[in-house]
Amino acid sequence: MKKIIFSLCLFWCSATLISQDYFPENDGVKANNNNYTAFMNAKIYVTPTEVIQKGTLLIQNGKVVNVGSSVSLPQNTIIVDLNGKSIYPSFIDVYSKFGVEQPKSSGGGRRSPQFEPTREGFYWNDHIMPENDAIGSFKYDEKGAKELIEAGFGAVNSHIQDGIARGTGVLIALNNAGTDANRILDDRSAQYFSLEKSVTKQQSYPTSLMGALALLRQMYSDADWYAKGNSKTTDRSLEALNRNKGLTQIFEAKDKGNDLRADKIGDANGIQYTILGGGNEFERIDEIKATNASFIIPLDFPEAYDVSDPYQAGYVSLEDMRYWNQAPTNPKVLADNGIIFSLTPYELKSMSKFKENLMKAIEYGLPKTKALEALTTVPAQILGKSAELGNLKKGAYANFLITSGDIFDKSTTLYENWVQGNKNVINDKDIKDIRGEYNLTLEGKTYDVSISGEVAKPKVEVKQDTVKLTSKISYDDNWLTFSFSTDEGDKTYRMIGAVLPETDNLSGRLILPNGTETFYTATKKSGFEEKSKSDSNSTDVPKVMPITYPNVGYGYTAKPTQENVLFKNATVWTSEDAGILENTDVLVKNGKIVKIGKDLNAGGAKVIDATGKHLTAGIIDEHSHIAALAINEAGHNSSAEVKMEDVVDPEHMGIYHSLAGGVTSIQLLHGSANPIGGRSAILKLKWGEEADGLIYDNSPKFIKFALGENVKQSNWDSRSRFPQTRMGVEQVFMNYFQRAKEYDEKKKSGQPYRYDEELEVLAEIINGERFISCHSYVQSEINMMMKVAEKFGFRVNTFTHILEGYKVADKMAEHGVGAGTFSDWWAYKFEVNDAIPYNAAIMQSQGVTVAINSDDREMMRRLNQEAAKTIKYGGMTELEAWKMVTINPAKLLHLDDRVGSIKEGKDADLVLWSGNPLSVYSKAEKTMIEGITYFDLEKDRAQREAIKKERNELIKMMLEEKAGGKKTQSPKQSTKRNFTCESL
Repeated sequence: MKKIIFSLCLFWCSATLISQDYFPENDGVKANNNNYTAFMNAKIYVTPTEVIQKGTLLIQNGKVVNVGSSVSLPQNTIIVDLNGKSIYPSFIDVYSKFGVEQPKSSGGGRRSPQFEPTREGFYWNDHIMPENDAIGSFKYDEKGAKELIEAGFGAVNSHIQDGIARGTGVLIALNNAGTDANRILDDRSAQYFSLEKSVTKQQSYPTSLMGALALLRQMYSDADWYAKGNSKTTDRSLEALNRNKGLTQIFEAKDKGNDLRADKIGDANGIQYTILGGGNEFERIDEIKATNASFIIPLDFPEAYDVSDPYQAGYVSLEDMRYWNQAPTNPKVLADNGIIFSLTPYELKSMSKFKENLMKAIEYGLPKTKALEALTTVPAQILGKSAELGNLKKGAYANFLITSGDIFDKSTTLYENWVQGNKNVINDKDIKDIRGEYNLTLEGKTYDVSISGEVAKPKVEVKQDTVKLTSKISYDDNWLTFSFSTDEGDKTYRMIGAVLPETDNLSGRLILPNGTETFYTATKKSGFEEKSKSDSNSTDVPKVMPITYPNVGYGYTAKPTQENVLFKNATVWTSEDAGILENTDVLVKNGKIVKIGKDLNAGGAKVIDATGKHLTAGIIDEHSHIAALAINEAGHNSSAEVKMEDVVDPEHMGIYHSLAGGVTSIQLLHGSANPIGGRSAILKLKWGEEADGLIYDNSPKFIKFALGENVKQSNWDSRSRFPQTRMGVEQVFMNYFQRAKEYDEKKKSGQPYRYDEELEVLAEIINGERFISCHSYVQSEINMMMKVAEKFGFRVNTFTHILEGYKVADKMAEHGVGAGTFSDWWAYKFEVNDAIPYNAAIMQSQGVTVAINSDDREMMRRLNQEAAKTIKYGGMTELEAWKMVTINPAKLLHLDDRVGSIKEGKDADLVLWSGNPLSVYSKAEKTMIEGITYFDLEKDRAQREAIKKERNELIKMMLEEKAGGKKTQSPKQSTKRNFTCESL
């Protein structure tokens, strides 16, 4: 009877929640229920760090009225005794799509590269949609809410997960008994961004990560211009962006590198994003910490690979194996470094996986207090709702969990999840715990019965002697049903009965195999030993492989450090007028070449005996596409606004391989998908540094232009983007430079102007502040490009590829342009059919500065041999040939005062070769950048052995996972894409 009265009271309480106080009450006699409910004698987590033993939680009308160890109770209070149980604040998910209709992909079809918007009165790019409001697409989903409630969540923050600027979110209480009038806690809870285009919009731009970043930069600049009243037209997108700038700003990054990229966008615009991470933040924790951002971390850990087949196991990279092993440490590492983060089930296939991974994170060292904060107080803080959610302080919503004990103990049962004072029963809290060890005697035989698992969902194991028998169990509302079959399977015993609270034994009706009904009693020998509980509290953390820099197979356990070094008795290729010096010493101090000569004093420097070896400056590749996450932004015919510096990939194995070939510096170029490409990144190949650490300090400014088949789209299916002919390519240049000239004149005049990043870059070219590296093949277009440049008062810096350069070498010399070319590439497409291997030598003979470049990750490792070909094809001297991969590319990149030769005062970017560097038999034994050895042949051999050992150890761990019955995934080969000029 008491239960019935209590339920009715709760119903009346809920009724007050779902009505609104200004609705007329003229339908019969009505009365509001203002009863209180007191939950007493519980261990109450008011916050993760404020815990009350034997406390009382008093609620009324969906809110916390009071909480404490001694709370005065009003007369109209219903008391619930929770002796031995615990109360926690319900969880909050900051990053959800709950209840919000998500756009469906419009399917295949060609995207349109137009500049013009398809939506009148909105931003010019269709993927910028800050005007979208999730509340407009919201419909409460009871089925989805039930799954979240059973996992412990009381509130979720949802949004339309589509586009680059996504609009606002909606914060919802998971109150199945309420209505949207009280469930919707905030209909503009946050503003959202990502790096991914809309699945519904057909505008092609951006086609790359660097394009998305450039678009965001321009969007913020335009929003500022618009906010100052400079626009003559209405833009509802920019109005919404500016209107929402006071909200929490959440950025979906989903990767440690993108975390940093997003933070840079925020910093440039005075915004501190809350960042949805990727789970791999532990790999670059110092840089992540330096963002000062709060993070939302998905608990999505990879499953072990099924490596039982040794051949298939070979497909799995050490990087992927290691990530499986290390990923569960991510929350712990974030907590250890004082980074504020919340946890989310984002992209998990089931909520059961969320609980499993949460327990795993704790097993791997995440403190339970931090875990609770990440699910309660931190998400509330991120959303600016700390007074209402994530705690059980006076005035907060009555969103709380009732559990059998420690919520992060695997054996704990979640009984109820109250949301806005509405009870949701997950498991009956009055259910008797029947787990333990029993003796059962039937027909003269004794069986051992072991009941384990969760209190509400027990598991049973029946044995006769040592033989395990097939068995089943069901336990609901204190009614127990279980059965088992004998080893032969010919006899099945079925039992059913109510579980009485007064006894530890189990008894009830028994149906024998022959159908006869009788009674049984299972005598309890001992209680359940909570092995899972002791495991979860254990300090025995699973073995985790150490992080390396970068965190891939050939990464270093510690970043290499600068050394003072004296190379003794080397054959020194200076790439200067001094030529090749025999038996010469080179002293390196503080990252610089400080002295060159014979019999130098080491002065405390490390001495390397280079007798019989050759020392050169590091090779410089003027045209490279390694170490990038994208190469082409192909959405428009000009993408001067994009930056290769935005997409540097410091973990690309091409860096290590190139160091092994003696390469120390590269120009990372945009591809050739459009006439005006993106800005270059000039890098030093400092293996183990983060992306920004690879970029040259005070780097000269470069941009990639392109001519020929690629930009007029001869070799890829596109008929919707201008230009389609070589004539059209010229007109693109003329049009953009004229616009840039007019833009620059207006800017210099002091008139108000709309900042345009693309035209800013092109104006830098006209003003001589930025240099062009131009992809080129045929002489007609080479001539055209030089004439366009001369018309606008600048010169082209470098023609790269330029396989018909030998035809116009005199004109190139007159214009003052250099050349980066291949040694002997030919006939890989129509416009290279006139290529000859004497090209480099002929251009050099006419006074053109010539470099041999790679444009290919494999060729990059043997540029020394490519340079040697000019000796055969053109009769160049060894030193002239060597200059083509050292000082000449340094000159083309305007870095010859810093690198490219062995000269006192220059950076110590050096390579020690086993023999003549132009020989196919010579190896780079040491490759040094600024006095730091980034490749060492002896260390490389040791690393290979260490990799074998680590792989074997990880494979053993994975085999143990499979043997233990844990789910595994099929082996897969995940290799990074190797880009070329034409990669889209």
